[in-house]
Amino acid sequence: MKSTVSGQSGPWRNWAGNVTARPAREVSPASVEELSAAVCEAAEDGLRVKAVGTGHSFTAAAATDGVLIRPDLLTGIRRIDRDGGTVTVEAGTPLKRLNLALAREGLSLTNMGDIMEQTVAGATSTGTHGTGRDSASIAAQIKGLELVTADGSVLACSEKENPEVFAAARVGIGALGVISAVTLSVEPVFLLTAREEPMGFDEVTGSFDELFAENEHFEFYWFPHTGNCNTKRNNRSAGPERPVGTLRGLYEDEFLSNALFGAVNHLGRAVPASIPSIARISSRALSARTYTDIPHKVFTSPRRVRFTEMEYAIPRAALVGALRELKAMVDRSPLRISFPVEVRTAPADDITLSTASGRDTAYIAVHMFRGTPHQAYFSAAERIFTAHEGRPHWGKLHSRDAEYLAGAYPRFGEFTALRDRLDPERRFGNDYLRRVLGE
Repeated sequence: MKSTVSGQSGPWRNWAGNVTARPAREVSPASVEELSAAVCEAAEDGLRVKAVGTGHSFTAAAATDGVLIRPDLLTGIRRIDRDGGTVTVEAGTPLKRLNLALAREGLSLTNMGDIMEQTVAGATSTGTHGTGRDSASIAAQIKGLELVTADGSVLACSEKENPEVFAAARVGIGALGVISAVTLSVEPVFLLTAREEPMGFDEVTGSFDELFAENEHFEFYWFPHTGNCNTKRNNRSAGPERPVGTLRGLYEDEFLSNALFGAVNHLGRAVPASIPSIARISSRALSARTYTDIPHKVFTSPRRVRFTEMEYAIPRAALVGALRELKAMVDRSPLRISFPVEVRTAPADDITLSTASGRDTAYIAVHMFRGTPHQAYFSAAERIFTAHEGRPHWGKLHSRDAEYLAGAYPRFGEFTALRDRLDPERRFGNDYLRRVLGE
C-alpha cells in the first residue's frame, strides 16, 4: 500500500541548530496503518527511515537521508484506564499537551523531566529523565507500547506481550522501529511543594547524601567560576495550593532565567573574559522561594535560551567525587563557562539501555551557550565522567562508541541481538546508531 502523505522535504535541523539532515522525503502519517505503509514504501525504495520529534536531542539520533517520519498527526489520548492507572497516547503527543490533558482529567505522571517540549516517543526513546529518589525516568513509567518494525509489522509490547522487545524499546534510540503509541502509568493528580534556595558548593557536596535521602526530588545547579549553587527540593504536599505569583513568575522565570540570562550569554560569547563576573552575578540573581502546585508546574520550567549539552550518568556513590574533580578542572583551566552544571538522580531501573539500568544513578550535565565552542570543555568533562563508569545520555553530545558502551552496559549484547532480529537490514539505521551500537 502506497502512502498518500509523503512529499519532498527541505533540510531538517534540531532545536540547538548543531545537527542538520536532508531527508529524501518526509511523511506525516495519521494512523498506525499509514505509518506501517510508509515504512514498507521506504523499504521498496531502498530508503532508511527515522522518526523525529521536536528535535530536542543534541545528537544525530533522528537524522536521515531517507524518509523522515514526522508524528504531527499521531497525537492525542487514545484511552484512559482509571482502574488500571494508565493512559495510552499517540507517540507524537507533546509532553506539554499530555500534561495539560492529564491535569484536566485529574491525573498526573509520577515524575517528569525539566522541560515538556518533547514528544512522548522522542523523550522516552532517548531516556529523558527528571530527578527522583524513588521515582525514575519517563521511560520507566511505560506499561506498554506499540512498535512498527522494519517489515511493517505492528508489535504490541508489555511485560506480558513481547517482553524482550518491551525491555529494550522503552529506551530504543529509534533503532528497533517506530513507536506509534505509548501506555504510561498515571496517578491521581497531587501537589508538590518546591523549595528553591541558594547554597554553597561545599555545603551541597558535603551534605549531598542527606539532601538526597530527605527529599523525594532533589537537584541543584553549580555555576562554574563560583562556589555558588541553586538547589531545588520537591516533595509531596497536602496543600493548600500556593503557586508562584504571576508577576514573580514573569520576573524570575521569564525575565531573569530567560531574557536576561540570554542577554548576558550573548555578552559572554562576545567577551569571554567577562564570564566569571557574569557567573558570580547570575548565581546570585534568584532568591529563595517556596511554592506549592500540581506536578507539571513544579517539575518543568521554560527554557528559551538555546545551548548545546552533554550529560553523563554515573553511579550515585561517585557523584560528589566526580563533581569536585569537574570543579577543580574548570578552576585550573582557561575555560570560560557561562552555563550552570545540572545535577540530578534516578533509582535503578530494568530497561536494557536506560542510563540507570541496574544501578542507582546520578547525572551531571554540562552546557555551553549556542554558538560557543564546546569541544574543549566537553572533552575534559567527559574524561572525568568516563573514569567513573559514565554512561552518556543517548540524546546529548558525547564521543563514545559501541566498544566503550558494550562495557558500560551489561545488557548491551541483548539489545544488539534484538536489533539484529527486528531490523537485520538496518532500515532504521543512521551514522549515529552505527557509532553507538555497531554495524
